[in-house]
Amino acid sequence: MENKVEKTRYSDEELQEFKKLILEKLEAARSEFKYYQEQLMTANANGTDDTSNSYVTLEEGSVTMDKEHYSQLASRQRKFIDHLENALIRIENKTYGICRETGKLIPRERLMAVPHATLSMEAKLKQ
Repeated sequence: MENKVEKTRYSDEELQEFKKLILEKLEAARSEFKYYQEQLMTANANGTDDTSNSYVTLEEGSVTMDKEHYSQLASRQRKFIDHLENALIRIENKTYGICRETGKLIPRERLMAVPHATLSMEAKLKQ
């Protein structure tokens, strides 16, 4: 009878694969974050000096909503970037892919879908 040893960490080769995936996602996330920041900066650029007062009030309300929307998107994107950067640190420390609750290896499929995951589905469902 063969003794199957449960894997406790990903190999260096596997970690490099995950690193490549995370770096790609990080590049896209930073690009999106930059876009949101630019939208926040240009939200006031459209002047309404030559328009009627009632339209100006509507326009200002719209600009405020847009700014709020882009601010939320930028904030969410910043958090995502932080999670991806932390995942890169875990790769360097060779602790990447280990569930912080159970200590077991998070399945590869889950990490491919959510590369910054720190919990296995088992631990996530217990929350």
